Amino acid sequence: DDTAGMTVLEMRAKARRLKSEHDLGLVVVDYLQLMQGNSRIENRTQEISDISRSLKAMAKELDVPVIALSQLNRSLESRTDKRPQLSDLRESGAIEQDADVIMFIYRDEVYNKAEDNPNRGIAELIVGKQRNGPIGTVKLTFLGHITTFESYTNQEAPMGYE
Repeated sequence: DDTAGMTVLEMRAKARRLKSEHDLGLVVVDYLQLMQGNSRIENRTQEISDISRSLKAMAKELDVPVIALSQLNRSLESRTDKRPQLSDLRESGAIEQDADVIMFIYRDEVYNKAEDNPNRGIAELIVGKQRNGPIGTVKLTFLGHITTFESYTNQEAPMGYE
C-alpha cells in the first residue's frame, strides 16, 4: 500500500486484514519518517519514537517481521569517514532501542568519485546492531546498471557498474 502519511493504527488494521486473508509474511515501511504518529504529540522526535514502538508492537502482535527504512542525519556528510553509524539515525534514539537489527548500506564511490577509486562497484553492508548476534561489515558487489547487490568476489568489478 503506497498511502502517504499512513498512521501505525491504519497500517496495523491493514496488516491484520492481510494476515487473516493471505497469511502476511513481511511488512516493509518505506520510510519511517513519512508515517504519521499520534497527532497529540507536538515534538517530531517523540512522534518518531511513538511510531517506532508501535511498529515493534505490531510485529510482535502479528508475529511478522517489520523492515522500516529510515533517513539519516546530514551530520555524516561533515565527517571524514562517511560510513553511517547508529547515532546517524534521524529524529530518534528510539529506533536504535526498538530495533532488533539495524543495517546500513555504504558505497565509497558515492563520496569518492575518482575514476581510480579501488572501491568502485563495491558496497558495504554494515550491521550496526543485532540483538542476538554479531555486528560487523559485509562486502557486496554493486551492479549499478541493474541496481543490484551480489556476493562480493575479490575480482575486478564487472563492466557496467555505476
